[in-house]
Amino acid sequence: MDTPNNTMCFTFGSVADSILITIYTAVLIGGLIGITLMCFFLCRTNTRTITTTVVINLVAVHSIFLLTVPFRIAFYIQKKWHFGLNFCKLVSAMIHIHMYLSFVFYVTTLSIRYLSFFKHKDKIEFYRKLHAVVASGAVWTVVLVVIMPPFFLRYGKNSRSENGSCFHFQGEFENINVKALNYVSITTVLVVVCFLLALQIFIIVKVVKKLQGSAFAHQEFWAQLKSLFFILIMIVCFVPYHMFRIYYIQHTHRYNYYNEIFLSVTAFSCFDLLSFVLYTCCQKG
Repeated sequence: MDTPNNTMCFTFGSVADSILITIYTAVLIGGLIGITLMCFFLCRTNTRTITTTVVINLVAVHSIFLLTVPFRIAFYIQKKWHFGLNFCKLVSAMIHIHMYLSFVFYVTTLSIRYLSFFKHKDKIEFYRKLHAVVASGAVWTVVLVVIMPPFFLRYGKNSRSENGSCFHFQGEFENINVKALNYVSITTVLVVVCFLLALQIFIIVKVVKKLQGSAFAHQEFWAQLKSLFFILIMIVCFVPYHMFRIYYIQHTHRYNYYNEIFLSVTAFSCFDLLSFVLYTCCQKG
């Protein structure tokens, strides 16, 4: 007979699985629609601008991540993993890689937009399209050659998948170096987001004072709102997970389901492309 605590955990586990299935299904559908629309949008865009190059890389990051989402959905529906431990590690690692690469590309986009603002330039471009390709190639070479191999070699090294389970790598936090790395990443994300938000508010206030009228009628103001949009994505999708992570690191064996839910929220960043296209269409309309 189940104890009250075991019954509660089982019940919450079933609810959590339903929440995760709903979130990842929405992410898969919304992400695919966004990628498709953005590809059509990019065909008519100047691909030499640095921001456009970053968006192209975001499309690539989201596309790779979305390939792994159906396997997550299948696991939460069937409540059993059928694809082996190594592929489980790959699928589990991809959501973290997706989150941090997206974060890097958001920060890069904002940095370029801020540089344009303070240098009074409409946009910053590469001299040739080839330069954009080389820059993107350099980023992906670092990711694929320098970061990914050691990450996959170390990720889940001390964990085992038993009875068809997956995504239970909390045992890694017994390693002090893993804890330290997590605290560094948490601090970095939170500090950078707070700094960018403060800087964006400063810029918006400066623009409003400069325009001295109906700010909504000026393109410059809307450009700053677009930058604020990227920051809001990071605040909504990434900050809650990292805030919870501070507590979770010390209580890994009690709150794994909560961690999975907070982690799944980071995948909503896949909606950025869809939101960006819809925002651009509404602005032109």
